[in-house]
Amino acid sequence: MRRVVVTGMAGVTPLGDTWDEISAGMEAGRTGVRYIEDWDKLGDLRTRLGAPSLQFEHEKVYPRKKMRSMGRVAAIGVRSAERALEHAGLLGDPILTSGRTGVAFGSSYGSTEPTKGFVHFMDTGEATGLSAMSYIKMMSHTAAVNIGIFFGLQGRVITTSSACTSGSQAVGYSCEAIRYGHADVMIAGGAEELCPTMAIVFDTLFATSCRNDAPNTAPRPYDRDRDGLVIGEGGAALILEEREHALARGATIYAEIAGFGTNMDGSHVTDPKSETMGEALNLALRDAGLPAEAIGFVSGHGTATIQGDIAESIATSRVLGPMAPIHSLKGYFGHTLGACGAIEAWLTIEMMREKRFAPNVNLKNVDEKCGELDYITGSFRALDTEFAMSNNFAFGGVNTSLIFKRV
Repeated sequence: MRRVVVTGMAGVTPLGDTWDEISAGMEAGRTGVRYIEDWDKLGDLRTRLGAPSLQFEHEKVYPRKKMRSMGRVAAIGVRSAERALEHAGLLGDPILTSGRTGVAFGSSYGSTEPTKGFVHFMDTGEATGLSAMSYIKMMSHTAAVNIGIFFGLQGRVITTSSACTSGSQAVGYSCEAIRYGHADVMIAGGAEELCPTMAIVFDTLFATSCRNDAPNTAPRPYDRDRDGLVIGEGGAALILEEREHALARGATIYAEIAGFGTNMDGSHVTDPKSETMGEALNLALRDAGLPAEAIGFVSGHGTATIQGDIAESIATSRVLGPMAPIHSLKGYFGHTLGACGAIEAWLTIEMMREKRFAPNVNLKNVDEKCGELDYITGSFRALDTEFAMSNNFAFGGVNTSLIFKRV
């Protein structure tokens, strides 16, 4: 079995685009959640909270000609991939166009702005507002396709548009592609742009936070006083590489992908099932050949919804035991949907390398219905662990678990 390592990482988040910026924000207790004034005109939308990546001005990143096929979500994905390739020392390397480099990337949806042109056409028969690139920007695999074209990739393309597990499935499927010899290098990740259509999806389920007058207090993963999630924006890319290939070129190795597990509940589209969530964690442990006690830290999904927090934490406690240290990063970034698995994988590796992990922000009183775990609160926790787990769960009962090994 070929071993898979991480040789590059980068992303875009509401707290900044580098680990130094992000960690400084976390240390200061800052979050990226804001009151979105533009949403005031949307009368039926109860929440006004979102976590935009304000520093990322996608129209200014690339020349207009290169941006023709990119909406904001694709631009976030391409920029994250470009910086990750640079971090890996592979930007411009012949391996990219050799047929041995592929991409696995996902988002919940493409850019939503072009959708209005199609709706207008359906209502009036008029195609004003539509162009040859409207669908390319809107399609769910826009980020993966634009990454492939931008870098001239000729390997396999895996489009993981599975909502909140898009980014983590991308990492897992990329790992499998390299393990079984289908690629030597994979660009893996996810991206999401902020749009009120994403917020209304959860608003109709009464699953969004309405702490509109106190944005800094929401969301509150695992907290008894949580009132729902906040939609966020961002993206991240990891460069995965076959270990011997990375060593041969003298690459810096940041972590190894030790295990991956994914399954689905097969029971309900929005009501998660703790038993199958736990089985996804067990699948990752078996894939890594590790006992549960080897996992020294867990990056939880923690959306700040009642059903999700409870089912996930119970599953985690059953599999890893009550002493497993855990946090959710969604208190800082909101729920970045298709991007969260990639962002959380990137930052879990950064924290594991520094042997210090961020606390759960806004967690004051753990919900007594949640599983018994070591919920990190207060300040950064010093932890020296060889293995860390990152878990994500999505609509449709899609479950993922990744295990990273420190190098």
